[in-house]
Amino acid sequence: MNADYQRPPLKVAIMGLGRSMFADHYPVFKAHPALFDVVCACDLIKERRDIVARDFPKCRMFRRFEDMLDERDIDLVDIATCTCDHVKHALSSLQHGFWTLLETPMALTLDEAQLLRGQAMKSKNRLLVMQRGLFSADFQLAKMMMSDPRLGQIHQIRICREDYVRRDDWQAVKRLGGGAAYYAMTDLMIQALKLLPVPPIQMWSELKRIASLGDAEDYVRVCLKTRDQISADIEFNGGAVPGDRSPSFVIRGERGTFKVGHGAAEGTLTVIDPGFKFPRRRSSVRTPELADLHEDFPVSTFPVALPKGTMHGPTAFWKHVYYTVRTAAPFPLQLEDSIEAVKFAHLMKKTSPFGK
Repeated sequence: MNADYQRPPLKVAIMGLGRSMFADHYPVFKAHPALFDVVCACDLIKERRDIVARDFPKCRMFRRFEDMLDERDIDLVDIATCTCDHVKHALSSLQHGFWTLLETPMALTLDEAQLLRGQAMKSKNRLLVMQRGLFSADFQLAKMMMSDPRLGQIHQIRICREDYVRRDDWQAVKRLGGGAAYYAMTDLMIQALKLLPVPPIQMWSELKRIASLGDAEDYVRVCLKTRDQISADIEFNGGAVPGDRSPSFVIRGERGTFKVGHGAAEGTLTVIDPGFKFPRRRSSVRTPELADLHEDFPVSTFPVALPKGTMHGPTAFWKHVYYTVRTAAPFPLQLEDSIEAVKFAHLMKKTSPFGK
């Protein structure tokens, strides 16, 4: 793959110079000049455009998205605007024929997501959605552990993200598409759907506002049920005080449990000793003995880690973007995955009294 570095960098036009852009997009562009060159930037606030101008002196600046899209020397339009504007801006970029990267969530309703899919198909499938979750180290390790025989038959998956933020931005305002169901749960839902061996058939959800200063939820809990015995419990809590944070992934099987912390590439596996077999016993309808039914059995704890060289994190995502646009390599995240996540997020909002 290093041979592809000999190809020219992607000429990137960035739309929306907010926290998301400067936290998760822009640092990668600065760190990998062989892969990305910011040639256009669009935002209403001059001070933010000036930040880009200092790092990319040849970058052309715009206040209006329409004017930036009139430029032709662009390989990728990177959109990180207000959630309620995602569909409008992505449609416009696709209609101009550009590869388009869209911040999550791609849309606020399933109908909007389907509209984007239709335009993406007309535009030679040039729409990519930034779903960070599939590229995180802890998720990749959890996915690997789903097939570890030491766990035995898996019956439960738990995914948890916790934070404490008194949000006062538009992400805390319902009418602007704010709320954790959209800005946090789409990633977690995709992770759950990728871990579950079969699609869910039932969903229960709960939305609350804990620390947020707006009217949108900052707590979401979702339970998914499948036709087999595996269930998924997914939670985002934006009002969890630091000090006792839960693991980001817990996988429970009949013989043990796997746990990993947020963003970690190493976790622990605690299981009944793999060489131990329980003595044969059967249940009985007779009056039970007075003795305790608990048995003594050996338990072992093993450290587990991603194989060395596994590509993960933000850089992994952006390198896949580069290879997809430059070499037509398959993108590891299908558009249908993001559409499915939007469907579930919209259901959470629609079926919760708090989400309306």
